[in-house]
Order: sequence, then structure tokens, then C-alpha cells
Amino acid sequence: MDKLKAMQTFVQIADHGGLSAAARASGASLPAVVRSLAAYEACLGVRLFNRSTRRVVLTEEGRSHLQHCRQVLGVVAEGEQALKQGAADAAGQITVTAPVLFGQLHVAAAVARFVRRYPRMQCRVVLLDRVVDLLEEGFDLGIRIGHLEDSNLVVRPLGTIRRLVVVSPSYLQEQGRPEHPRELRTAQGIRRMDRKSSWGPFLENGRRFDIQVHGSLEFNHNAPAIEACVAGAGFGQFFSYQVSRQLREGSLVEVLQAFAEPPYPLQLVYPHARLLPLRARLLVDWMCQEFAGIAL
Repeated sequence: MDKLKAMQTFVQIADHGGLSAAARASGASLPAVVRSLAAYEACLGVRLFNRSTRRVVLTEEGRSHLQHCRQVLGVVAEGEQALKQGAADAAGQITVTAPVLFGQLHVAAAVARFVRRYPRMQCRVVLLDRVVDLLEEGFDLGIRIGHLEDSNLVVRPLGTIRRLVVVSPSYLQEQGRPEHPRELRTAQGIRRMDRKSSWGPFLENGRRFDIQVHGSLEFNHNAPAIEACVAGAGFGQFFSYQVSRQLREGSLVEVLQAFAEPPYPLQLVYPHARLLPLRARLLVDWMCQEFAGIAL
């Protein structure tokens, strides 16, 4: 039972002098008002009104409880008004960090829409392909991919992301489709300089394993590596959001799906939930709405 809603119904009955009048004033049906009052009285274990065929009259307990309800509802209304006013006047600077390509593809546009909604806000978006210490490096919020080890952070789930192996249709036509990850050992693998030369983890019969890959191309960023894959230079392993457009367009295709790990969590993290300022709380809620269970 929604106790706050039940309190509102109780106060409306008292203010309007009857169930039917309260129903008309609230826009609810008479049966709904009757059910709400009965459920609320059952929850409290007292009778709030003495009823007759013509009118309802507050009991002694009802008169006492009415004052408490008015106080509670007044505090709630004041709190809502303060938040609305605060949102309208929201100002200040927020610093957000995210992985480079994810930030370019998704975070930048979401933050731009946020600043348009709250023009007095200033947002700094720092894109880094490393895990930063939010407190030490002065960040208010961070976007993280994968399971977190830092238990001191507040975590808000945003959605899920997969790690996958992709290749161009032209390369597949020339070399054939691999049936097992071990076939990548003798294929052209397009790699990142700042990462180990093994790909994975892959999953087979509950066992996780990596595969050593080789190739004639290495890049220090994902964007040119993806373009090399599209050009038919070999296989690449990327997060799904990094190649979602190419997969939709058909310039890349996914292979070895049967050996893929379960999706990774996409999460928004921040420190100190109790001390989170309004400007940061607004952006947290905004980002959660923007991504809302997205699967990339």
C-alpha cells in the first residue's frame, strides 16, 4: 500500500466531508477511495471515520491523526518544491570521466543535452582509457565498464556491453569463417599497442581461456583499428558499443559468438552518496535516464 497516497486520500475525505466529494476532487473513482480508506484503517488498526448513509465524521483518533498527516504532507510538498526550485537554479561545475570511444559515441551527446536543459551548469568531460581514482583526481562521476573492485564507490547500473570478435565480410570470403577461437592464432589480428597480445577471455564448457594472436597491424587507439578491420586487414576484438554502427551497416560481422563471455556491466560511479551535491545528483539521474538499461 502506498501510505503517502492513502494519507492524501484520508485528508481529502476529511476536507471535503465525504467519500464522493473526495473522489470528485481527486479525480479518482468512488470505489478506489473507499478501498484506499479501508486499507489505511486496516493498516493503522483504528477507525478514522464514523460513517452513515449521509455523511462521514472523524473519530477522535481520526482528528488526531489528521493533524499528523497534514504535517507529513506539508513537509513532502515543501521538499518537492525545494527540489524543483533547486533544479531550476542548478548551477556549478561537474567533472565526468569515461572511456575514450564510449565517451565520444555516447557520453558527450548525453552531457550536451543535460547542459542544454540546465544552462547554468558547466560540465567537463575527460575521456581516458584507464581507471581513474575519482577522489584523488578530482572527478565527480565516472563511467566504468566491467565489474568493480572499489567498494567505496556508489554504483548505479546503466546497462550491459559485450566483448566480441569482428571481421569484414571480404576477409571472411577470402579466409573463411573461424569455428573455434584457436583458429585466430594463424590469422591476422589487429591489436592495440597498450594491451597484451592475447585475446579473450573466451568461454567453452564453463572454462575460460585466452588466445595468442599475431598480425602486422597495431594501433594505440580503437578507432583506426576498427577502420582497419572494415578495410579487410584482419580480425579485431572490441566492445560491442565500439563497433555497433559497423555491425548495423554490415561493414563488420561478429564471429565466434558461441564462445563469448556474458555481457559486462556498464555503470555510473561516484563517491559519497550522502554528500552528493544537487548538481551532481541531477546529472546522475539524467545519465541513468539516458541509458536506462541499454544493451550495447
